[in-house]
Amino acid sequence: MFKEEEIINGCKKSDSVSQRKLYEHFEKKMLAVCMRYTKNRMEAEDILQEAFVKVFTNIKDFRNDCPLEQWIKKININTALKFLRKQILVLPASDSIMLENYGEEENLAISNYNFLELINMIQQLPSGYQVVFNLYAIEGYNHREISEMLGISEGTSKSQYARAKATLQQIILQKSSYEFNLSAKTDNLK
Repeated sequence: MFKEEEIINGCKKSDSVSQRKLYEHFEKKMLAVCMRYTKNRMEAEDILQEAFVKVFTNIKDFRNDCPLEQWIKKININTALKFLRKQILVLPASDSIMLENYGEEENLAISNYNFLELINMIQQLPSGYQVVFNLYAIEGYNHREISEMLGISEGTSKSQYARAKATLQQIILQKSSYEFNLSAKTDNLK
């Protein structure tokens, strides 16, 4: 059983049993967060490990002013962003690019896919698109916040998001087309 206050107090005292319980309790959720920002599981696991080192190092500063899971998630996201900053993060884009496909009302047809398929589709995005898409569509940050986090302009954030959506739509269409063709071939064999 996970007793949050007891675990936090143990972690603040560097108790390895409490640290292990905390890690095991949040590992799967946070790995999923990290995988959305990386291209493969190995990178995600590296980020996860680094993030939990930060969690254990900084838990003494945790003041219960937000849920523990939210605090840990923010550390994982920031660790992933730091990892990505070491790489080429944002694809070249001009603020003056017309965002003709940009619109809040647009939805991607993703309800037919399971979690791992969705993660795989997000991982296929170029790094800049992937990061902005995750921060905006999944984490709920606005473009001003994203621009501050990534050191890019608000227009670039919007452009990257619009391009990410368009690219995801193409990935979904290709996957749907492939599945339709595969289904048709299977039906012909019957």
